[in-house]
Parts: sequence; C-alpha cells; structure tokens
Amino acid sequence: MNPAFEQLLQRAEQVLARLESILPQPLSAPDWGASIAWRYRKRSSGHGTLEPVRHVAGIRLSDLKEIDGQKERIQRNTEQFVTGQPANNVLLTGARGTGKSSLIKACLNEYAPRGLRLIEVDKTDLVDLPDIIDVVAGRPEKFMVFCDDLSFEEGEPGYKALKSILDGSVAAATPNVLIYATSNRRHLLPEYMKENLTYTHTEDGEVHPGEVVEEKISLSERFGLWVSFYPFSQDEYLQIAAQWLAHLGVSPTAIEAARPEALVWALERGSRSGRVAFQFARDYAGRHASR
Repeated sequence: MNPAFEQLLQRAEQVLARLESILPQPLSAPDWGASIAWRYRKRSSGHGTLEPVRHVAGIRLSDLKEIDGQKERIQRNTEQFVTGQPANNVLLTGARGTGKSSLIKACLNEYAPRGLRLIEVDKTDLVDLPDIIDVVAGRPEKFMVFCDDLSFEEGEPGYKALKSILDGSVAAATPNVLIYATSNRRHLLPEYMKENLTYTHTEDGEVHPGEVVEEKISLSERFGLWVSFYPFSQDEYLQIAAQWLAHLGVSPTAIEAARPEALVWALERGSRSGRVAFQFARDYAGRHASR
C-alpha cells in the first residue's frame, strides 16, 4: 500500500474516532448490581449515563413523624407497584421541608429487598425519559423515576416530554416504571392573574376554564395519585425534633430540656418544617456530644 495513502487512512480513522466520542450515543445499561439507586446525568458531549448512587440515604419510614396519612397512601401505592398490581404515578405537593422527598427515599429503603429501584432525573433531562424507560423495560425490578422539586417555566422542553410519558404517548408505559415527583406547588407551571380572564361563564352559572388554564393544570392531572403536605403546628414540630434527637442518641431528659431551644431555632428560620427540626437536632446533638 502507498505509504502516503496509509497515513491518510490513519488520520481519517483518528478523526472519525474523535467525532464518535462527541456524538450522542445510545443510553447503555449500567451494572444493576452496583446500587439500589441511580442518577441520570448528561455530559457536555450529550452522552447520557446512569450513575450508581454509592451512599443511599438511610432514612426509614419509621423515622418520619406527623405525616401518617401521606405515608399510608404512598406506601400503599408502592406496595401495589412492587407486587405487580395496578398502581399510579405520584405527585407529592405542598409546604417545603415537610418530608416529601424523604418519604420517597424511605419507601426505596423499605422495598429495595423486594426489587424496588430508583432513578433520579433532573427536570432538564426529562426529554430523555423515553430512552431511560427503554433501558429498564426488560428488567425484573420495579423502577421509580424520581423528579425532585419539579416545576417548569414557560417553554421548557421537559414539560411536554413528561406529559407525554405520563399519559398520551402512542407508546404504552412499561409496567415496571412509575414516576414519583415532588413539588412545592400543585400546578407545575406558573399561573398569572390575567389567565383568569380566559374563564367563561354559561347562562346557568357553569364555569369553564380557558385553554391556557387547561394546559397548565393538565400535567398535574396526569398523575394518578396526588398527596398534599401541610405546614406543621408547634406541637408537631416539637414532636419531630424530639424524634430526631432520640434518633441521634440524646437522652429523654435532654430532649425535654431542648424544647425552648428548638422553638427559638424555628423562630430564627421562620419555619417549623421537618427539615428545620432535623437541622436543629443535628446541631443540638453535636454540641452536647462535644461536651
């Protein structure tokens, strides 16, 4: 072979190899034995990968207090899902720091021995949901696709992708995948006062929302199960703080003595959420342990 031609072929192969490295590649299956949870990540090259979560939060259902009604509904739906019975996609909405995300993590830990797995997907990557579902479709495990703190601005592409996957795509949803999403607002798109003007009234008083409003509530309606969370009262906040203090090894006497400090901690932050109670418990237990 002509040396010059051979050199040209080698350079052409090098160029093709570089092009292949930057072109989007089909999503490949990870090592499913590496974890019970994965994160979907898209690199700057456009490649999407499922990365195992090496250290899954160890929260249990018994750790979550003052949300028994919400816990029962989520646990029942997850139990149906794991056992192969009909179950719904879930939207958890309401006050911040009240245990929405923690409840999903606790369900994962509860049902992981029975084949439940979790894939966390950021809202910006929801356009790749069909690829993720294709990868897990043939697996024996059950997968929760978890979208945390979900909300959209006007025109974001993930909105249409999620809406289609939930209900409306020509492709049927696989029986081993459900969407579990959390949000601080019930309707996942921003709403404006001017949109109320699109409501129409009939002569008999019936109210019909306009097309803009219909579009904005349609995504939430595609979740089969809505679970709402509410701000905690002072007593509920103190109960949660006491539970976390006990979990961190603080004695009953010290827990009782910590109540005034717990109230001041919440007052300083302007919130009596479960998250604030947990943060106080960590601070208090750490300070007293150092003594």
